[in-house]
Amino acid sequence: MSEGATTEPTPAEDLRTTEVDLGGLVNVLATHLYSTPLVALRELVQNAHDSHTRRLLEDPDGEHRPLIRVRADAARRTVAIEDTGAGLTEPEIHSYLATVGTGYTRMLRELTGNQELIGAFGLGFLSAFSVADEVTVTTTSHREPRLGHRYRSRGGEHYQVEPVPARPQPGTVVELALKAEHAHLADEQALREVLGRYCVLLPIPVFVGEDEQPVNAVQVPWRQEVAGDRYAARMRFATAFGRRFEPLAAFPVLPVQGEGAVEGATDAVGLLWVQDGGTYGSSDNRDLAVYLRGMLLAEDARDLLPSWAGFIGGVIESNRLTPTASREDLQRDEHYRALQRALTDAVVDGLYETARLRPAAWRRILTRHGQDLLGAALCDERLFTLLADDVPVPTSQGDLTAGGLRAAGGGAVHVALGSGGGFEEMLYRAMRVPIARGDRYAVLPFLRRYAQLRGCRLVELGSEQGNRELFRDPERPLPPEESAWLSGALADPGEQLVPARFDPPGLPLVLVPDREAELKARIEDDQADARIPSAALRLARAFTARTDGEVRARLYLNLACPAVQDLLAAYRAGHTGSATAAGLLRSLKVIMAAASTGPAEGDLGAALAGVGTAVSALTAAVPAGLPDVPDSPGDLRKQA
Repeated sequence: MSEGATTEPTPAEDLRTTEVDLGGLVNVLATHLYSTPLVALRELVQNAHDSHTRRLLEDPDGEHRPLIRVRADAARRTVAIEDTGAGLTEPEIHSYLATVGTGYTRMLRELTGNQELIGAFGLGFLSAFSVADEVTVTTTSHREPRLGHRYRSRGGEHYQVEPVPARPQPGTVVELALKAEHAHLADEQALREVLGRYCVLLPIPVFVGEDEQPVNAVQVPWRQEVAGDRYAARMRFATAFGRRFEPLAAFPVLPVQGEGAVEGATDAVGLLWVQDGGTYGSSDNRDLAVYLRGMLLAEDARDLLPSWAGFIGGVIESNRLTPTASREDLQRDEHYRALQRALTDAVVDGLYETARLRPAAWRRILTRHGQDLLGAALCDERLFTLLADDVPVPTSQGDLTAGGLRAAGGGAVHVALGSGGGFEEMLYRAMRVPIARGDRYAVLPFLRRYAQLRGCRLVELGSEQGNRELFRDPERPLPPEESAWLSGALADPGEQLVPARFDPPGLPLVLVPDREAELKARIEDDQADARIPSAALRLARAFTARTDGEVRARLYLNLACPAVQDLLAAYRAGHTGSATAAGLLRSLKVIMAAASTGPAEGDLGAALAGVGTAVSALTAAVPAGLPDVPDSPGDLRKQA
């Protein structure tokens, strides 16, 4: 449209009214708006709650004992929700109960500003038709205490209203004649479990059947002055609410003051706790329930918690969050984002408080969630500061802190890039140095950051730099002929013999896999495209393009080892036993490698047989009259 153009008004005779298939609309709203039929119970109890709040607003000086009672009759297959609230007049039944999208509660909240009123969309009553063939509402308004009315509808599309005797006191009973597939709801124990979670924060008591104790009798620690130990009260609530896992520690969520949500302000209050549920790397046991004005809104709002907090459970309530029409999820608006930031701060502050004030609980958290906390420390600088010297790291000698690794490593932190075991672990055990398992979740990046923070060396076994630190060059290079003979005698295809010197001198050789070659083999596997996301696959292939993958491992031969020195001396002297001794070392290599590389069963069997053959050959070559067991390899050479 050109600048300055105007839109001609549409003639009135061309306007048409949109036709609405009421039956279809009711079916969609009642059957498909909610994820579970249990929501019908929540919505009807919520309506009962709002009826009480309305009565208190309209008649603040009247005699009124708030009460909600839910009864089940398995024989009749019915559930009834009764309240002693405001009730409805006949015009209100037509205006609000039988009109989709119109809610008295929303209007009243807008007029009075009362934030205890829950309803917002005028859709909740329709949820009854998702579980019931027929819905009957018997009501008496506090404005007309001598009149009673009964609403009855099958399916929600058609209804009738008739006069009935007034109830003994104002209020409403909603009775659901359940559909056959929802008959299990007519069970009072099931109702106690469901309503005990939905209604736990409602200020009005909710009873099931003839119970004398309401389902929401739990003491809410952030709402009430708690007699005695406040922390103990938090733990009691967390234990009662967090049914899957035992809480290890609990800490509060407090409102954040500010000008608005854009500055991080939130009215949210509640409780978070560390769960005693196993988490490891990608495991996610985040469990957060969100309540809006006291009624459960979202059962699993885990995205409000930081992604690294897979061990956190909790309950929060807020009046500023905006629900979706189904009231089972939240709008991702500025209040939602402000709450995300507030909960991240609450988790970090709570962990600091636990570490400072409750060392026994802190030790349990570190033991239970050490692996998760390694990753968490990498996501938040505050957590890294807290955890750097406390969080356990898996090593060849069990879990140790990074500081413990550093002390045992003579000021350096040692980490294996592979899965551990075999030669690498044997080397470190012989050196009596613990080696961190770099293949475990977050271990390697955590230790790299720790080494940078503390200014210590990080030795990465399996990397080129790490190997250079461990395996020093020999004092004199081997002659080409000797190197070629040793390579043929000791190395298998894909292994590169590397003469070196390393500790301890009693260890003759170490086989270190080439991690880049291992990665290259995995990503070039026929099934890699199906297992690995394409973006990650491209990056990995770019990384491994610099290696041809021909060298799968390096066989470091310790020229400082007396046994290797004896082997070379025998070879130079033309001793016939040199080939037998080399075969013995080769068999030793295969047997040791079985712990990590998993050779074929035939290779291991041949190696074991080779040990026996070599021992037999060597003992047969010992002259008669010599001691059966020489004191050392050097003694054997002298005696021979």
